[in-house]
Amino acid sequence: MPLRVRDVDARELMDDPAADPAMLERTYARFGLVNAIVSGHRETYRRWIRPRLSADRVARVLDVGTGGGDLPRRLIHWAAADGLRLEIVGIDPDARAISFARRAQAERPLPGLELRQASTADLADAGERFAAVLSNHVLHHLDGHELGRLLADSERLVDDGGVAVHGDIARTRWGYAGFAAVTWPFQAGLLRGSFIRPDGLTSIRRSFTPEELQAVLPGRWRVRRAFPSRLEAVWSASLLAGAGR
Repeated sequence: MPLRVRDVDARELMDDPAADPAMLERTYARFGLVNAIVSGHRETYRRWIRPRLSADRVARVLDVGTGGGDLPRRLIHWAAADGLRLEIVGIDPDARAISFARRAQAERPLPGLELRQASTADLADAGERFAAVLSNHVLHHLDGHELGRLLADSERLVDDGGVAVHGDIARTRWGYAGFAAVTWPFQAGLLRGSFIRPDGLTSIRRSFTPEELQAVLPGRWRVRRAFPSRLEAVWSASLLAGAGR
């Protein structure tokens, strides 16, 4: 299928319940490295998280679809380096992901990180609230109903003055070709025995263009373009100036 058309029927290998456990473990273990390059975590911290933190009061952030837990670990480290107080709840409905993240937390304990096998609906129904609700590379996994549920739950979970930011890949020819070229030399070494390269290419084929995502976002949700080949679905009760521009 050409890249000008979103391939909603493509399936990532790691989403298969019968995926090889060893390959899945290696994939989670490599997420931190790959996301550091392609996911713009530092920008997420600077733009959306740090402005909501202080040295005097703990702010709570929710990471949806936390996978191996690399995003919350980075955010907590950066906040600590800035002398700011942050706690993160990382959730994932996949028991395999949470098991991996919990083992990493047991091996390298990080104060302020809590990991749960749960959905956004579970937390929203329990009345939990957060200064920010985040996800990274989750949107392209969802069908229309699941996407609507995530966005609605996010609005319920965001505290006054908070923000929801769901970051994902933008589907572009440059992004596809760039990821294919950059990962090619590493498939026999660093990425060997993982799903990173094939699933990364599938993810791009499944992902939205900014225009496609804006067309399916409800209400005051806006799309923000980010570097490199990234986009963000952003919602705030106060509609932060320029957040969707």
